[in-house]
Amino acid sequence: MNAENVLQFDESHKIGKVASVDTSRVLIDAENASLVTTILVGNLIAIQGTLASEFLIGITERVTRSLSEGLIDQDLSGTEEMTIGPTATDSVVVTLLGTYRTVDGDRRNTFKRGADAFPQIDRSCFVIEGTNLQRFMGLLGADLPEEQKLKMGKFSVDQRAEAILNGDKFFQRHAAILGSTGSGKSWAIALLLERANALPHSNIIVLDMHGEYHPLAEKGKGFASQFRIAGPGDLSKPEDNVIFLPYWLLNRDEMLSMILDRSDQNAPNQASRFTLHVRDLKGKTLDKNKKTDVKATFTVDSPIPYDMKDLLSLLEEDDTRKGEGAKGQPVKGDWEGKLTRFISRLNAKIEDRRYGFLFQPPPAAGNYEWLVAQIKRLLASQAGKPGIKIIDFSEVPSDVLPVVTGTFARLLYNVQFWTREEKRTPFALICDEAHLYLPVKDDADAVEKQALETFERIAKEGRKYGVSIVAVSQRPSDVSRTILSQCNNFLTLRLTNESDQSVVKRLMPDSMAGLVAMLPLLDIGEALLLGDAVLLPTRIKLDCPAITPASATRNFWTEWAKNCPDEAAISEAVENLRKQTRS
Repeated sequence: MNAENVLQFDESHKIGKVASVDTSRVLIDAENASLVTTILVGNLIAIQGTLASEFLIGITERVTRSLSEGLIDQDLSGTEEMTIGPTATDSVVVTLLGTYRTVDGDRRNTFKRGADAFPQIDRSCFVIEGTNLQRFMGLLGADLPEEQKLKMGKFSVDQRAEAILNGDKFFQRHAAILGSTGSGKSWAIALLLERANALPHSNIIVLDMHGEYHPLAEKGKGFASQFRIAGPGDLSKPEDNVIFLPYWLLNRDEMLSMILDRSDQNAPNQASRFTLHVRDLKGKTLDKNKKTDVKATFTVDSPIPYDMKDLLSLLEEDDTRKGEGAKGQPVKGDWEGKLTRFISRLNAKIEDRRYGFLFQPPPAAGNYEWLVAQIKRLLASQAGKPGIKIIDFSEVPSDVLPVVTGTFARLLYNVQFWTREEKRTPFALICDEAHLYLPVKDDADAVEKQALETFERIAKEGRKYGVSIVAVSQRPSDVSRTILSQCNNFLTLRLTNESDQSVVKRLMPDSMAGLVAMLPLLDIGEALLLGDAVLLPTRIKLDCPAITPASATRNFWTEWAKNCPDEAAISEAVENLRKQTRS
Protein backbone atom coordinates (compact mmCIF):
# COMPACT_ATOMS: atom_id res chain seq x y z
CA MET A 1 0.00 0.00 0.00
CA ASN A 2 1.25 3.49 -0.82
CA ALA A 3 2.79 5.36 2.11
CA GLU A 4 0.29 8.17 1.54
CA ASN A 5 -2.61 8.13 4.00
CA VAL A 6 -5.82 6.78 2.47
CA LEU A 7 -7.97 9.24 4.45
CA GLN A 8 -6.92 12.88 4.31
CA PHE A 9 -9.31 15.44 5.79
CA ASP A 10 -9.51 19.22 6.03
CA GLU A 11 -12.14 21.57 7.47
CA SER A 12 -14.34 21.21 4.38
CA HIS A 13 -14.93 17.53 5.27
CA LYS A 14 -15.73 18.16 8.94
CA ILE A 15 -19.40 17.71 9.76
CA GLY A 16 -19.32 18.21 13.53
CA LYS A 17 -18.40 16.63 16.85
CA VAL A 18 -19.40 13.61 18.90
CA ALA A 19 -22.28 14.49 21.22
CA SER A 20 -23.33 11.07 22.55
CA VAL A 21 -22.00 7.51 22.50
CA ASP A 22 -23.49 4.10 23.32
CA THR A 23 -22.21 0.58 22.67
CA SER A 24 -22.77 0.64 18.90
CA ARG A 25 -24.07 4.08 17.88
CA VAL A 26 -22.71 7.60 17.92
CA LEU A 27 -24.75 10.82 17.85
CA ILE A 28 -23.00 13.64 16.02
CA ASP A 29 -23.85 17.28 16.63
CA ALA A 30 -23.65 18.51 13.03
CA GLU A 31 -22.23 22.00 12.78
CA ASN A 32 -21.77 22.18 9.00
CA ALA A 33 -25.34 22.79 7.79
CA SER A 34 -24.42 22.76 4.08
CA LEU A 35 -22.62 19.42 4.41
CA VAL A 36 -25.56 17.86 6.27
CA THR A 37 -27.80 18.37 3.23
CA THR A 38 -25.50 16.15 1.14
CA ILE A 39 -25.42 13.19 3.55
CA LEU A 40 -27.54 10.14 2.72
CA VAL A 41 -28.38 7.08 4.78
CA GLY A 42 -25.57 4.62 4.08
CA ASN A 43 -22.80 7.22 3.71
CA LEU A 44 -19.57 6.58 5.60
CA ILE A 45 -18.35 8.79 8.45
CA ALA A 46 -14.87 8.88 10.02
CA ILE A 47 -14.60 9.76 13.74
CA GLN A 48 -11.26 10.79 15.21
CA GLY A 49 -10.03 8.12 17.60
CA THR A 50 -7.89 8.38 20.72
CA LEU A 51 -4.77 8.62 18.53
CA ALA A 52 -4.12 10.94 15.63
CA SER A 53 -3.43 7.89 13.45
CA GLU A 54 -6.77 6.25 14.23
CA PHE A 55 -10.31 6.81 12.92
CA LEU A 56 -13.47 4.90 13.82
CA ILE A 57 -15.54 4.21 10.69
CA GLY A 58 -19.32 4.23 10.84
CA ILE A 59 -22.30 4.14 8.48
CA THR A 60 -25.01 6.80 8.56
CA GLU A 61 -28.26 5.46 9.96
CA ARG A 62 -30.29 8.65 10.41
CA VAL A 63 -29.97 12.36 9.56
CA THR A 64 -32.19 14.76 11.51
CA ARG A 65 -32.89 18.49 11.39
CA SER A 66 -35.05 19.85 14.21
CA LEU A 67 -36.37 23.39 14.74
CA SER A 68 -36.65 25.12 18.10
CA GLU A 69 -37.16 28.66 19.40
CA GLY A 70 -33.92 30.42 20.14
CA LEU A 71 -31.74 33.47 19.66
CA ILE A 72 -31.11 34.13 16.00
CA ASP A 73 -27.49 35.08 15.39
CA GLN A 74 -27.08 38.75 14.51
CA ASP A 75 -24.76 41.65 14.94
CA LEU A 76 -25.93 43.43 18.15
CA SER A 77 -23.67 46.48 17.72
CA GLY A 78 -25.68 49.71 17.78
CA THR A 79 -28.86 48.06 19.04
CA GLU A 80 -30.14 46.54 22.24
CA GLU A 81 -32.80 44.42 20.54
CA MET A 82 -32.50 40.62 20.33
CA THR A 83 -34.44 38.51 17.82
CA ILE A 84 -36.03 35.24 18.93
CA GLY A 85 -37.15 32.78 16.27
CA PRO A 86 -36.84 29.23 14.89
CA THR A 87 -33.30 27.86 14.77
CA ALA A 88 -32.17 24.60 13.16
CA THR A 89 -30.27 21.88 14.99
CA ASP A 90 -28.77 19.11 12.87
CA SER A 91 -27.72 15.68 14.09
CA VAL A 92 -26.44 12.47 12.50
CA VAL A 93 -26.72 8.98 14.00
CA VAL A 94 -23.88 6.65 12.98
CA THR A 95 -23.50 2.89 13.51
CA LEU A 96 -19.89 1.91 14.20
CA LEU A 97 -18.39 -0.65 11.82
CA GLY A 98 -14.62 -0.75 12.25
CA THR A 99 -11.30 0.99 12.79
CA TYR A 100 -8.96 2.56 10.23
CA ARG A 101 -5.33 3.24 11.14
CA THR A 102 -2.80 5.17 9.12
CA VAL A 103 -0.06 3.30 10.99
CA ASP A 104 -0.50 -0.10 12.68
CA GLY A 105 2.87 -1.45 13.81
CA ASP A 106 4.94 -1.89 10.68
CA ARG A 107 1.88 -1.72 8.40
CA ARG A 108 0.20 1.35 6.92
CA ASN A 109 -3.42 2.02 5.99
CA THR A 110 -5.22 -0.88 7.67
CA PHE A 111 -8.93 -1.44 8.29
CA LYS A 112 -10.41 -4.00 10.69
CA ARG A 113 -13.94 -4.75 11.75
CA GLY A 114 -14.97 -3.67 15.23
CA ALA A 115 -13.87 -0.80 17.45
CA ASP A 116 -11.06 -1.27 19.97
CA ALA A 117 -12.27 1.81 21.88
CA PHE A 118 -15.34 4.01 21.79
CA PRO A 119 -15.06 7.59 20.53
CA GLN A 120 -14.78 10.37 23.06
CA ILE A 121 -17.13 13.32 23.40
CA ASP A 122 -16.23 16.32 21.20
CA ARG A 123 -14.06 14.26 18.85
CA SER A 124 -14.15 15.61 15.29
CA CYS A 125 -16.21 13.78 12.67
CA PHE A 126 -15.66 13.81 8.90
CA VAL A 127 -17.64 12.72 5.85
CA ILE A 128 -15.80 10.18 3.66
CA GLU A 129 -16.46 11.30 0.09
CA GLY A 130 -14.74 12.00 -3.22
CA THR A 131 -11.15 10.80 -3.48
CA ASN A 132 -11.16 9.79 0.20
CA LEU A 133 -14.09 7.44 -0.49
CA GLN A 134 -12.49 6.02 -3.62
CA ARG A 135 -9.21 5.28 -1.83
CA PHE A 136 -10.95 3.85 1.24
CA MET A 137 -13.19 1.48 -0.75
CA GLY A 138 -10.13 0.34 -2.68
CA LEU A 139 -8.53 -0.51 0.66
CA LEU A 140 -11.23 -3.10 1.41
CA GLY A 141 -10.09 -6.48 0.16
CA ALA A 142 -6.72 -5.11 -0.96
CA ASP A 143 -4.86 -7.33 1.50
CA LEU A 144 -6.64 -10.51 0.39
CA PRO A 145 -4.49 -13.03 -1.48
CA GLU A 146 -5.49 -13.14 -5.14
CA GLU A 147 -6.80 -16.71 -4.88
CA GLN A 148 -9.28 -15.70 -2.14
CA LYS A 149 -10.81 -12.74 -3.97
CA LEU A 150 -14.42 -13.04 -5.09
CA LYS A 151 -15.52 -9.97 -7.06
CA MET A 152 -19.29 -9.49 -7.13
CA GLY A 153 -19.77 -5.94 -8.37
CA LYS A 154 -19.25 -2.29 -7.47
CA PHE A 155 -19.93 -0.38 -4.27
CA SER A 156 -23.08 1.73 -4.65
CA VAL A 157 -21.48 4.64 -2.78
CA ASP A 158 -18.56 4.65 -5.24
CA GLN A 159 -19.07 2.88 -8.57
CA ARG A 160 -15.33 3.09 -9.28
CA ALA A 161 -14.46 0.72 -6.42
CA GLU A 162 -14.85 -3.05 -6.77
CA ALA A 163 -16.81 -5.00 -4.16
CA ILE A 164 -14.52 -7.90 -3.29
CA LEU A 165 -15.45 -10.72 -0.91
CA ASN A 166 -13.29 -13.31 0.78
CA GLY A 167 -14.27 -16.39 -1.24
CA ASP A 168 -13.07 -18.80 1.45
CA LYS A 169 -15.15 -17.23 4.19
CA PHE A 170 -18.22 -16.86 1.95
CA PHE A 171 -18.48 -20.62 1.47
CA GLN A 172 -16.88 -21.84 4.73
CA ARG A 173 -19.61 -20.43 6.95
CA HIS A 174 -22.63 -20.89 4.70
CA ALA A 175 -24.45 -18.08 2.92
CA ALA A 176 -27.96 -16.92 2.04
CA ILE A 177 -29.07 -15.08 -1.10
CA LEU A 178 -32.45 -13.53 -0.38
CA GLY A 179 -34.74 -11.25 -2.37
CA SER A 180 -38.27 -10.83 -3.72
CA THR A 181 -39.16 -12.28 -7.11
CA GLY A 182 -37.61 -10.23 -9.89
CA SER A 183 -34.97 -8.63 -7.64
CA GLY A 184 -32.03 -10.37 -9.33
CA LYS A 185 -31.39 -13.56 -7.30
CA SER A 186 -30.90 -15.78 -10.35
CA TRP A 187 -28.44 -13.32 -11.85
CA ALA A 188 -26.55 -13.23 -8.54
CA ILE A 189 -26.27 -17.05 -8.59
CA ALA A 190 -25.18 -17.06 -12.24
CA LEU A 191 -22.53 -14.44 -11.41
CA LEU A 192 -21.30 -16.47 -8.43
CA LEU A 193 -21.03 -19.59 -10.61
CA GLU A 194 -19.23 -17.64 -13.32
CA ARG A 195 -16.64 -16.39 -10.83
CA ALA A 196 -16.17 -19.88 -9.37
CA ASN A 197 -15.74 -21.36 -12.83
CA ALA A 198 -12.54 -19.34 -13.25
CA LEU A 199 -10.94 -21.66 -10.67
CA PRO A 200 -9.49 -24.88 -12.14
CA HIS A 201 -11.14 -27.22 -9.59
CA SER A 202 -14.37 -25.47 -8.54
CA ASN A 203 -16.95 -27.88 -7.14
CA ILE A 204 -20.49 -26.48 -6.88
CA ILE A 205 -23.79 -28.34 -7.22
CA VAL A 206 -26.92 -26.29 -7.96
CA LEU A 207 -30.34 -27.69 -7.00
CA ASP A 208 -32.35 -26.08 -9.82
CA MET A 209 -36.06 -26.28 -9.06
CA HIS A 210 -37.39 -24.70 -12.29
CA GLY A 211 -34.79 -25.60 -14.90
CA GLU A 212 -33.80 -21.95 -15.30
CA TYR A 213 -30.02 -22.41 -15.24
CA HIS A 214 -29.79 -24.56 -18.38
CA PRO A 215 -28.25 -21.69 -20.45
CA LEU A 216 -25.12 -22.03 -18.27
CA ALA A 217 -24.70 -25.57 -19.62
CA GLU A 218 -25.48 -24.95 -23.30
CA LYS A 219 -22.96 -26.35 -25.75
CA GLY A 220 -20.65 -23.79 -27.26
CA LYS A 221 -21.04 -21.02 -24.69
CA GLY A 222 -21.89 -22.60 -21.33
CA PHE A 223 -19.42 -23.68 -18.67
CA ALA A 224 -21.45 -26.09 -16.51
CA SER A 225 -22.63 -29.70 -16.68
CA GLN A 226 -26.37 -30.22 -16.51
CA PHE A 227 -28.09 -33.27 -15.10
CA ARG A 228 -31.79 -33.92 -14.83
CA ILE A 229 -33.78 -35.99 -12.36
CA ALA A 230 -35.55 -38.56 -14.53
CA GLY A 231 -39.08 -37.71 -15.63
CA PRO A 232 -41.80 -40.09 -16.93
CA GLY A 233 -40.41 -39.79 -20.48
CA ASP A 234 -36.94 -40.95 -19.45
CA LEU A 235 -37.81 -44.38 -18.09
CA SER A 236 -37.47 -46.44 -21.27
CA LYS A 237 -34.35 -44.88 -22.84
CA PRO A 238 -32.69 -42.49 -20.38
CA GLU A 239 -30.05 -40.11 -21.73
CA ASP A 240 -26.57 -39.91 -20.23
CA ASN A 241 -27.37 -36.77 -18.22
CA VAL A 242 -30.45 -38.28 -16.55
CA ILE A 243 -30.16 -39.09 -12.85
CA PHE A 244 -32.12 -41.81 -11.06
CA LEU A 245 -32.37 -42.00 -7.29
CA PRO A 246 -33.37 -45.65 -6.76
CA TYR A 247 -35.61 -46.49 -3.83
CA TRP A 248 -32.77 -48.37 -2.11
CA LEU A 249 -30.91 -45.06 -1.62
CA LEU A 250 -33.68 -43.85 0.71
CA ASN A 251 -33.19 -44.60 4.36
CA ARG A 252 -35.90 -46.31 6.37
CA ASP A 253 -37.57 -43.12 7.60
CA GLU A 254 -37.54 -41.46 4.17
CA MET A 255 -39.19 -44.46 2.56
CA LEU A 256 -41.82 -44.84 5.26
CA SER A 257 -42.64 -41.11 5.20
CA MET A 258 -43.90 -41.60 1.64
CA ILE A 259 -45.75 -44.89 2.09
CA LEU A 260 -46.77 -45.36 5.71
CA ASP A 261 -50.04 -43.92 7.00
CA ARG A 262 -49.29 -43.15 10.64
CA SER A 263 -53.01 -43.04 11.44
CA ASP A 264 -53.41 -46.70 10.42
CA GLN A 265 -53.69 -48.88 13.54
CA ASN A 266 -51.43 -51.43 11.82
CA ALA A 267 -48.71 -48.87 11.05
CA PRO A 268 -46.23 -50.29 13.62
CA ASN A 269 -46.63 -53.79 12.17
CA GLN A 270 -46.19 -52.49 8.62
CA ALA A 271 -43.03 -50.56 9.53
CA SER A 272 -41.63 -53.58 11.39
CA ARG A 273 -42.07 -56.04 8.51
CA PHE A 274 -40.78 -53.53 5.96
CA THR A 275 -37.63 -52.93 8.01
CA LEU A 276 -36.97 -56.63 8.57
CA HIS A 277 -37.37 -57.62 4.92
CA VAL A 278 -35.33 -54.71 3.53
CA ARG A 279 -32.44 -55.52 5.84
CA ASP A 280 -32.55 -59.20 4.86
CA LEU A 281 -32.67 -58.38 1.13
CA LYS A 282 -29.71 -56.01 1.42
CA GLY A 283 -27.84 -58.73 3.28
CA LYS A 284 -28.48 -61.18 0.40
CA THR A 285 -27.08 -58.62 -2.06
CA LEU A 286 -23.92 -58.42 0.01
CA ASP A 287 -23.69 -62.23 0.09
CA LYS A 288 -24.10 -62.37 -3.67
CA ASN A 289 -21.30 -59.83 -4.17
CA LYS A 290 -19.12 -61.50 -1.51
CA LYS A 291 -18.93 -58.30 0.59
CA THR A 292 -18.41 -60.04 3.92
CA ASP A 293 -16.67 -57.03 5.50
CA VAL A 294 -19.61 -54.75 4.64
CA LYS A 295 -22.17 -57.28 5.88
CA ALA A 296 -20.52 -57.34 9.28
CA THR A 297 -21.41 -53.70 9.94
CA PHE A 298 -24.16 -52.59 7.50
CA THR A 299 -27.58 -51.29 8.64
CA VAL A 300 -31.03 -51.11 7.10
CA ASP A 301 -30.19 -47.55 6.01
CA SER A 302 -27.02 -48.49 4.12
CA PRO A 303 -27.34 -47.71 0.37
CA ILE A 304 -27.28 -51.28 -0.91
CA PRO A 305 -29.37 -52.45 -3.90
CA TYR A 306 -32.23 -54.91 -3.56
CA ASP A 307 -35.10 -55.95 -5.82
CA MET A 308 -38.46 -54.29 -5.12
CA LYS A 309 -40.28 -57.31 -6.55
CA ASP A 310 -38.67 -59.47 -3.89
CA LEU A 311 -39.79 -57.05 -1.18
CA LEU A 312 -43.39 -57.04 -2.45
CA SER A 313 -43.39 -60.84 -2.62
CA LEU A 314 -42.26 -61.10 1.02
CA LEU A 315 -44.83 -58.54 2.21
CA GLU A 316 -47.65 -60.27 0.32
CA GLU A 317 -46.59 -63.58 1.78
CA ASP A 318 -46.82 -62.07 5.29
CA ASP A 319 -50.20 -60.55 4.49
CA THR A 320 -51.74 -63.85 3.34
CA ARG A 321 -49.93 -66.46 5.43
CA LYS A 322 -52.24 -68.44 7.70
CA GLY A 323 -51.30 -69.42 11.20
CA GLU A 324 -51.59 -72.91 12.66
CA GLY A 325 -54.01 -73.66 15.47
CA ALA A 326 -53.52 -75.95 18.46
CA LYS A 327 -54.97 -78.88 16.53
CA GLY A 328 -53.17 -78.09 13.30
CA GLN A 329 -56.09 -76.29 11.67
CA PRO A 330 -55.43 -72.99 9.80
CA VAL A 331 -56.13 -69.84 11.79
CA LYS A 332 -55.59 -66.13 11.16
CA GLY A 333 -51.88 -65.44 10.78
CA ASP A 334 -49.88 -62.96 12.87
CA TRP A 335 -49.61 -60.52 9.95
CA GLU A 336 -52.59 -61.63 7.86
CA GLY A 337 -54.52 -58.62 6.53
CA LYS A 338 -52.40 -56.14 8.45
CA LEU A 339 -50.18 -55.20 5.52
CA THR A 340 -52.84 -54.92 2.80
CA ARG A 341 -53.11 -51.12 2.81
CA PHE A 342 -49.34 -50.70 3.05
CA ILE A 343 -48.81 -52.95 0.00
CA SER A 344 -51.51 -51.08 -1.89
CA ARG A 345 -49.87 -47.70 -1.21
CA LEU A 346 -46.46 -49.06 -2.19
CA ASN A 347 -47.83 -50.50 -5.46
CA ALA A 348 -49.48 -47.17 -6.27
CA LYS A 349 -46.13 -45.39 -5.98
CA ILE A 350 -44.34 -48.04 -8.04
CA GLU A 351 -46.87 -47.88 -10.89
CA ASP A 352 -46.98 -44.06 -11.01
CA ARG A 353 -44.52 -43.03 -13.74
CA ARG A 354 -43.99 -39.66 -12.05
CA TYR A 355 -42.08 -41.58 -9.39
CA GLY A 356 -40.13 -43.56 -11.97
CA PHE A 357 -36.85 -41.93 -10.93
CA LEU A 358 -37.33 -43.73 -7.60
CA PHE A 359 -39.19 -46.96 -8.34
CA GLN A 360 -38.41 -47.70 -12.00
CA PRO A 361 -34.64 -47.23 -12.31
CA PRO A 362 -32.73 -48.90 -15.19
CA PRO A 363 -31.55 -52.50 -14.62
CA ALA A 364 -27.97 -51.28 -14.24
CA ALA A 365 -28.98 -49.49 -11.03
CA GLY A 366 -29.31 -52.88 -9.36
CA ASN A 367 -25.57 -53.48 -9.69
CA TYR A 368 -23.46 -53.02 -6.58
CA GLU A 369 -20.92 -50.75 -8.37
CA TRP A 370 -23.55 -48.48 -9.97
CA LEU A 371 -23.62 -46.00 -7.06
CA VAL A 372 -19.87 -45.31 -7.17
CA ALA A 373 -20.06 -44.28 -10.84
CA GLN A 374 -22.96 -41.89 -10.15
CA ILE A 375 -21.25 -40.21 -7.20
CA LYS A 376 -18.08 -39.71 -9.22
CA ARG A 377 -20.07 -37.82 -11.85
CA LEU A 378 -21.34 -35.43 -9.18
CA LEU A 379 -18.40 -35.01 -6.83
CA ALA A 380 -15.34 -35.53 -8.99
CA SER A 381 -13.79 -32.22 -10.05
CA GLN A 382 -10.98 -32.74 -12.51
CA ALA A 383 -9.11 -30.20 -14.63
CA GLY A 384 -10.69 -29.87 -18.06
CA LYS A 385 -14.13 -30.97 -16.83
CA PRO A 386 -16.87 -28.64 -15.58
CA GLY A 387 -16.77 -28.20 -11.83
CA ILE A 388 -20.22 -26.58 -11.83
CA LYS A 389 -23.05 -29.12 -11.91
CA ILE A 390 -26.68 -28.08 -12.35
CA ILE A 391 -29.29 -30.62 -11.23
CA ASP A 392 -32.73 -29.99 -12.76
CA PHE A 393 -35.49 -31.01 -10.31
CA SER A 394 -38.31 -29.39 -12.31
CA GLU A 395 -40.07 -32.68 -13.18
CA VAL A 396 -40.03 -34.08 -9.64
CA PRO A 397 -43.57 -34.23 -8.13
CA SER A 398 -43.99 -31.56 -5.45
CA ASP A 399 -45.23 -34.02 -2.81
CA VAL A 400 -41.91 -35.91 -2.80
CA LEU A 401 -39.60 -33.00 -3.65
CA PRO A 402 -38.41 -32.67 -0.02
CA VAL A 403 -37.52 -36.38 0.20
CA VAL A 404 -35.73 -36.33 -3.15
CA THR A 405 -33.65 -33.23 -2.39
CA GLY A 406 -32.96 -34.53 1.11
CA THR A 407 -31.88 -37.95 -0.18
CA PHE A 408 -29.66 -36.34 -2.82
CA ALA A 409 -27.97 -34.00 -0.31
CA ARG A 410 -27.65 -36.71 2.38
CA LEU A 411 -25.99 -39.09 -0.06
CA LEU A 412 -23.38 -36.52 -1.10
CA TYR A 413 -22.79 -35.40 2.47
CA ASN A 414 -22.37 -38.96 3.75
CA VAL A 415 -19.85 -39.75 1.03
CA GLN A 416 -17.92 -36.62 2.03
CA PHE A 417 -18.20 -37.57 5.71
CA TRP A 418 -16.72 -41.03 5.11
CA THR A 419 -13.92 -39.80 2.81
CA ARG A 420 -10.50 -39.73 4.46
CA GLU A 421 -9.85 -36.22 5.76
CA GLU A 422 -6.68 -35.64 3.75
CA LYS A 423 -8.49 -36.73 0.55
CA ARG A 424 -11.58 -34.52 0.85
CA THR A 425 -12.30 -31.85 -1.78
CA PRO A 426 -14.85 -29.28 -0.51
CA PHE A 427 -18.08 -28.72 -2.42
CA ALA A 428 -21.01 -26.32 -2.10
CA LEU A 429 -24.74 -26.95 -2.49
CA ILE A 430 -26.71 -24.01 -3.87
CA CYS A 431 -30.29 -24.60 -2.72
CA ASP A 432 -32.46 -22.61 -5.11
CA GLU A 433 -36.05 -21.89 -4.00
CA ALA A 434 -35.20 -23.27 -0.56
CA HIS A 435 -38.66 -22.47 0.82
CA LEU A 436 -40.13 -25.28 -1.35
CA TYR A 437 -38.32 -28.08 0.51
CA LEU A 438 -36.76 -26.49 3.61
CA PRO A 439 -39.78 -24.96 5.36
CA VAL A 440 -40.03 -23.71 8.92
CA LYS A 441 -40.07 -26.89 11.03
CA ASP A 442 -43.40 -26.15 12.74
CA ASP A 443 -45.09 -26.06 9.32
CA ALA A 444 -43.38 -29.16 7.90
CA ASP A 445 -45.15 -32.46 7.31
CA ALA A 446 -43.54 -35.89 7.76
CA VAL A 447 -42.02 -35.86 4.26
CA GLU A 448 -40.56 -32.36 4.59
CA LYS A 449 -39.08 -33.09 8.01
CA GLN A 450 -36.93 -35.82 6.48
CA ALA A 451 -35.26 -33.29 4.16
CA LEU A 452 -34.98 -30.73 6.95
CA GLU A 453 -33.04 -33.12 9.15
CA THR A 454 -30.47 -33.65 6.39
CA PHE A 455 -29.97 -30.01 5.47
CA GLU A 456 -29.97 -28.84 9.09
CA ARG A 457 -27.27 -31.38 9.87
CA ILE A 458 -25.19 -30.06 6.95
CA ALA A 459 -25.78 -26.48 8.13
CA LYS A 460 -24.57 -27.35 11.64
CA GLU A 461 -21.69 -29.71 10.82
CA GLY A 462 -20.85 -29.32 7.12
CA ARG A 463 -18.07 -26.78 7.64
CA LYS A 464 -15.95 -29.44 9.37
CA TYR A 465 -16.17 -31.79 6.41
CA GLY A 466 -15.98 -29.33 3.53
CA VAL A 467 -19.68 -29.06 2.65
CA SER A 468 -21.26 -25.61 2.30
CA ILE A 469 -24.86 -24.49 1.83
CA VAL A 470 -25.96 -21.40 -0.09
CA ALA A 471 -29.68 -21.01 0.67
CA VAL A 472 -31.60 -19.02 -1.96
CA SER A 473 -35.18 -17.88 -1.41
CA GLN A 474 -37.71 -15.19 -2.19
CA ARG A 475 -39.53 -15.93 1.08
CA PRO A 476 -37.01 -16.09 3.96
CA SER A 477 -39.93 -16.13 6.42
CA ASP A 478 -40.83 -19.60 5.05
CA VAL A 479 -37.31 -21.06 5.26
CA SER A 480 -36.04 -23.12 8.19
CA ARG A 481 -34.79 -20.83 10.96
CA THR A 482 -32.07 -23.32 11.86
CA ILE A 483 -30.56 -23.21 8.37
CA LEU A 484 -30.71 -19.41 8.06
CA SER A 485 -29.27 -18.94 11.55
CA GLN A 486 -26.21 -20.99 10.53
CA CYS A 487 -25.55 -18.68 7.55
CA ASN A 488 -22.87 -16.10 8.35
CA ASN A 489 -22.99 -14.29 5.01
CA PHE A 490 -25.99 -12.55 3.50
CA LEU A 491 -26.49 -11.17 0.02
CA THR A 492 -29.89 -9.58 0.41
CA LEU A 493 -31.60 -8.03 -2.60
CA ARG A 494 -34.85 -6.08 -2.55
CA LEU A 495 -37.37 -7.42 -0.01
CA THR A 496 -40.74 -5.72 0.19
CA ASN A 497 -42.63 -8.10 2.48
CA GLU A 498 -42.54 -6.97 6.10
CA SER A 499 -42.38 -10.49 7.56
CA ASP A 500 -39.43 -11.34 5.29
CA GLN A 501 -37.66 -8.14 6.34
CA SER A 502 -38.18 -8.97 10.02
CA VAL A 503 -36.55 -12.40 9.52
CA VAL A 504 -33.47 -10.76 7.98
CA LYS A 505 -33.43 -8.19 10.78
CA ARG A 506 -33.37 -10.94 13.44
CA LEU A 507 -30.47 -12.64 11.71
CA MET A 508 -28.33 -9.49 11.73
CA PRO A 509 -26.33 -8.17 14.68
CA ASP A 510 -28.25 -5.53 16.65
CA SER A 511 -25.92 -2.82 15.45
CA MET A 512 -26.74 -3.66 11.81
CA ALA A 513 -30.52 -3.99 12.19
CA GLY A 514 -31.08 -0.42 10.97
CA LEU A 515 -29.73 -1.36 7.54
CA VAL A 516 -32.85 -3.49 6.92
CA ALA A 517 -34.74 -0.26 6.25
CA MET A 518 -32.85 -0.09 2.93
CA LEU A 519 -34.21 -3.40 1.62
CA PRO A 520 -37.49 -2.17 0.02
CA LEU A 521 -35.58 0.67 -1.68
CA LEU A 522 -32.92 -1.41 -3.45
CA ASP A 523 -32.88 -1.35 -7.24
CA ILE A 524 -32.97 -4.54 -9.34
CA GLY A 525 -29.53 -6.15 -9.12
CA GLU A 526 -28.61 -4.12 -6.06
CA ALA A 527 -27.93 -5.87 -2.77
CA LEU A 528 -27.02 -5.36 0.84
CA LEU A 529 -23.93 -7.44 1.57
CA LEU A 530 -22.77 -8.31 5.05
CA GLY A 531 -21.10 -11.12 6.93
CA ASP A 532 -17.73 -12.73 7.54
CA ALA A 533 -16.75 -12.54 3.87
CA VAL A 534 -16.72 -8.74 3.69
CA LEU A 535 -15.02 -6.25 5.98
CA LEU A 536 -17.62 -3.53 5.56
CA PRO A 537 -21.39 -4.19 5.48
CA THR A 538 -22.40 -2.26 2.42
CA ARG A 539 -24.70 -1.75 -0.51
CA ILE A 540 -23.39 -3.05 -3.83
CA LYS A 541 -24.45 -3.12 -7.48
CA LEU A 542 -23.96 -6.64 -8.80
CA ASP A 543 -22.11 -7.20 -12.05
CA CYS A 544 -24.16 -8.63 -14.90
CA PRO A 545 -23.25 -12.29 -15.59
CA ALA A 546 -21.94 -13.10 -19.06
CA ILE A 547 -24.56 -15.87 -19.43
CA THR A 548 -27.94 -15.03 -17.91
CA PRO A 549 -30.32 -17.72 -16.61
CA ALA A 550 -33.73 -18.29 -18.20
CA SER A 551 -35.52 -16.40 -15.46
CA ALA A 552 -36.08 -13.00 -17.05
CA THR A 553 -39.35 -11.28 -16.18
CA ARG A 554 -41.75 -11.31 -19.14
CA ASN A 555 -42.88 -8.00 -20.55
CA PHE A 556 -46.63 -8.58 -20.45
CA TRP A 557 -47.79 -5.31 -22.00
CA THR A 558 -45.19 -5.36 -24.77
CA GLU A 559 -45.81 -9.00 -25.66
CA TRP A 560 -49.58 -8.53 -25.67
CA ALA A 561 -49.01 -5.80 -28.23
CA LYS A 562 -46.84 -7.95 -30.52
CA ASN A 563 -47.31 -11.68 -30.03
CA CYS A 564 -50.34 -13.85 -30.75
CA PRO A 565 -50.70 -17.05 -28.69
CA ASP A 566 -49.30 -20.05 -30.58
CA GLU A 567 -52.08 -22.64 -30.95
CA ALA A 568 -49.68 -25.38 -32.06
CA ALA A 569 -47.56 -24.80 -28.96
CA ILE A 570 -50.68 -25.07 -26.78
CA SER A 571 -51.59 -28.40 -28.40
CA GLU A 572 -48.05 -29.64 -27.81
CA ALA A 573 -48.20 -28.51 -24.18
CA VAL A 574 -51.42 -30.46 -23.60
CA GLU A 575 -49.72 -33.61 -24.89
CA ASN A 576 -46.69 -32.92 -22.70
CA LEU A 577 -49.05 -32.60 -19.75
CA ARG A 578 -50.53 -35.98 -20.56
CA LYS A 579 -47.10 -37.55 -21.05
CA GLN A 580 -45.63 -35.70 -18.06
CA THR A 581 -42.52 -34.81 -20.05
CA ARG A 582 -41.32 -31.92 -22.22
CA SER A 583 -39.26 -34.14 -24.51
